[in-house]
Amino acid sequence: MAPKNEKSAKNMYNRGAWTAEEDRKLAEYIEIHGAKKWRTVANKSGLNRCGKSCRLRWLNYLRPNIKRGNISHEEEDLILRLHKLLGNRWSLIAGRLPGRTDNEIKNYWNSHLSRKINQNEKTKASSSTQESLPHNIEDIAKEKVVDSMERTGDMEVHFDVNEYLDFSSEGTYGLEWVNKFVEFHWDS
Repeated sequence: MAPKNEKSAKNMYNRGAWTAEEDRKLAEYIEIHGAKKWRTVANKSGLNRCGKSCRLRWLNYLRPNIKRGNISHEEEDLILRLHKLLGNRWSLIAGRLPGRTDNEIKNYWNSHLSRKINQNEKTKASSSTQESLPHNIEDIAKEKVVDSMERTGDMEVHFDVNEYLDFSSEGTYGLEWVNKFVEFHWDS
């Protein structure tokens, strides 16, 4: 049996910040061999990093289609609406924002947007009391359907939430389903 010191020395990986040289090596290796088998990528690229570290570095920082920089007001508004609809499903939200990663969206939410929402809710609660609102999309949609049925006299309830929401992977950049939801939710 090998002593513990030999085993731990064998698996010592670089844990600090990534250098430009490491980024270059990783990008070159992936350009030639592709982004697969991350443990192999880590070993064969000459990096002293674990496979998970290489995968996260590539997915969140080095991919060519990553959009870096400040989040625009339109993107912020869309994140707020999608979070209200989807909750903390960061990968689904990021899929609707081209070039943004789920990690970036989650970090932006936790550092900026959740505080804004909490402040807005506090000011609304202190200024006036509001009637209770439905807490999820199905309740909102059911109320709309029942209201329209009461007006037309047709009281048989047929509601399919999939008719209003489409989370298919096709057209990940299309926002048609969001527009459909917004029209349905805010139309009177």
